[in-house]
Formats: sequence, structure tokens, C-alpha cells
Amino acid sequence: MRLRFLLRPGWLALTAVVFTFAVCCFTLLSPWQFSRNTEREQQNSALEASFTAAPLPLAQLLPPGSVPGQRTEWHLVSITGRYLPDKEVVARLRTVQGEGAFEVLTPMRTTDGTVVLVDRGYVRLDSKSGALPFAPPPAGTVTVTARVRADETDPKHRDAFADASTGGQLQSYVVDSRVVARAGGIDIRPGYFQLDVGQPGVLGALPLPQTDSGPFLSYALQWIAFGAMALLGWLYFTVRELKPGGALDASEAAPARRKSVAEILAEDELAESGHQK
Repeated sequence: MRLRFLLRPGWLALTAVVFTFAVCCFTLLSPWQFSRNTEREQQNSALEASFTAAPLPLAQLLPPGSVPGQRTEWHLVSITGRYLPDKEVVARLRTVQGEGAFEVLTPMRTTDGTVVLVDRGYVRLDSKSGALPFAPPPAGTVTVTARVRADETDPKHRDAFADASTGGQLQSYVVDSRVVARAGGIDIRPGYFQLDVGQPGVLGALPLPQTDSGPFLSYALQWIAFGAMALLGWLYFTVRELKPGGALDASEAAPARRKSVAEILAEDELAESGHQK
């Protein structure tokens, strides 16, 4: 039966590889790229809306108990309060415009008593890869305009630390209100707020993300094409093997091996010696 070749170990292995790859393309790789494209579109929409929208009071955009999400991230809010420089933490191992930097995270106690985390921007590295000196936040009550940001998450869940390598300065691996809250022993509402240019206490204002669409949609379509090509290739070779003369056809004898020149000469000599006898 010609379909018997489908049960051969080599063909079964090939089939498993092809279908596993195709399933991954259709259910994992392509959807992942589609989701990243959706996230980029939402981010771009929020950024473009924030360029023209007036800042909202923090309590209006993010009522108490709410957490920054895709609907609110990047929107501008106005916050009035006092900086808490003694609870300040510096985020290490950051990159700004392709160069190493630190981000300065300073809690602020608002007029209603809530503590929020303010990202005052970045400072560059010194010759020893430490943070260059930076100005303290202004004293007294100030009003700042900042962009809503969701907390980052450290996969290793590391706390802020200070030792000889940091010069006694508290440093963290991510911009996360939870890490700063534990380091300072205070309650900080979820999320953080990134200062714009010209705001009280800002250092080097962090650049905004680009609003281009990115390559994610094209990558998603490519993964779909790769999966389809793998299945079509498998189908093509399957149909070819079903026809007489297929490479895996066990009913046909293996083609004769081509003789080498040495073998031909040896046979000629043997034939001549036989004639001489």
C-alpha cells in the first residue's frame, strides 16, 4: 500500500517537526507579534492624545485604589505636594538615547496625604560608572505636571540596596513604586509619574517613545507565511511520494551505483587477461 511510507520513522519525525513548527507559528509567534502591535497602537494613541489634552488632577484620572493601565498610561496629570528627598532611590543600569544613565526616583507626599513616586529624570554616569552629582528636589509645596506610568517588574524581585559600590546611595534595578516603598518604609500608591521638561525638580527629562507603528504587524504576517509554507511543503512532498517512483517507494529497486574509472579499468584488464588465456 503506497500510504505505508507515512508510518516510516523518518517521515513521522519530519511530520512532527513540520506540524509543531506550523502550530507554533499560528498559535504562539504570530499572536505574540499581533499583541505587540496592538500594544504599540494603544501607546501611540495615548501619547498623541496627551500632546493636546490638558493635564487632569491626579485624583480625577486615577481615583484612590486604581492602578495605571493602558487607558491611563502616558496621560498628563497635575500633582501638588512636597518631595521627600530622604526616601529617594536611584534606578541603575538604565539606557537613555543609547547611553548609560541613572533615573532619580523621589517620593512626593501630596496635599491629601497620599504618597506618589515621581521619576525626576536621568543623570549620566561618571568615570567610575556611578551617578553624576544631581540637584536635590525643591523644598516646600510644588505643583508638577507628569505622565502616568505603570510600574516595572524585576523578574528576580530584588530590593533596593546601598553598599560601598553605590557610595551609600540607595539604588534599585527597576522603576517600581513597590521597591521604593519597601526601601523607605512608606506606603506609595501603585505606578509612578514621569516629569516633563521644565517641571519643578526635573533633571534630564526622559524622551518620549517614538510613535511609529514598528515592525510587529509585518513580523506577525511573516510567521503566518512561514507556517503556511511549511505545511504546503509537507503536502507537496507527500503527494510526490504517493506517485510511482517516489524517493521513498520501497517497491522500486535502488538505482545502480555508477562505476568508478578504477573499477572500469580493472574490469577491462580482467577481460583482456581472460581472452589471452
